[in-house]
Amino acid sequence: MRRIASIVVAVLALAALIIVPQSLFIVDQTRQAIILQFGKPVATITTPGLHVKVPFTQSVVTFEKRMVTSHPSPGEYLDAAKKRLVVDHVTRWRIVDPLSFYVAAQDEFGGEVRLLQPAVVSEMKDELALHAIADMISVERETIMETVAQRVQPKVADFGIEIVDVRIRRIDLPDEVLSSVFARMRAERGRIAKRYRAEGDERAALTMANADKERTIILAQAYEESQILRGEGDAEATRIYAEAFTRDREFYTFVRTLEAYQQFLPQGSTLVLSTESELFKYIVNPKPTE
Repeated sequence: MRRIASIVVAVLALAALIIVPQSLFIVDQTRQAIILQFGKPVATITTPGLHVKVPFTQSVVTFEKRMVTSHPSPGEYLDAAKKRLVVDHVTRWRIVDPLSFYVAAQDEFGGEVRLLQPAVVSEMKDELALHAIADMISVERETIMETVAQRVQPKVADFGIEIVDVRIRRIDLPDEVLSSVFARMRAERGRIAKRYRAEGDERAALTMANADKERTIILAQAYEESQILRGEGDAEATRIYAEAFTRDREFYTFVRTLEAYQQFLPQGSTLVLSTESELFKYIVNPKPTE
């Protein structure tokens, strides 16, 4: 009897070890869960903690409760001028109704690829086609993205998805267009550089001409002033000479003779003249005549 009781206890313990892990599950605070019975959803759990399910017949599927960022590959779009653009965008969203989301997409990857991104891409194509690229990279960018998010929300609301926002990370031109754009930019910059150089050369020539003009004027004014001063000096000298001549004619003659000696009798020169010459009268007889 005791042996049978031991066997029963062992069987019950083994059954508990098998059944209890199949009956209990934990929902993390960052997750939300759906209980499936034979593949059909029967309950939704959004509160974290320890929960119970029917073992073997029920299973649990969990979904992210926090905000999810979706970053697909960049795609090509057209702007208002029908120019091709490569736009890299991100979408931030969350699952607010896990049951509807599971019914529509089964899992998060399927919901993102099959439900969310097609709706976002479709609305972005329609909205970007109404704006020029200048608007997309200016302050209008915020308004454009808010409009896209508002239009996407009704399309994904039935799938249990809430759109937080849509943002453009980067806008580029296709590779085959970039080369021609860069070529035009280089040509434009070259044209502007030539214009600046021409304007610089013109200003340099004008500056040099003005400098030469001012130099000529300054030299002319300086020459005029020097001639005036020289003339005034000569006039003053003549006046002084004239006064000296009228005051003492003999002394004036003596001074002028000495000046003449300095002019035509430099040091080391030899001159043969008659002593009777008027030029040597102050040398032969230095005393003036009474």
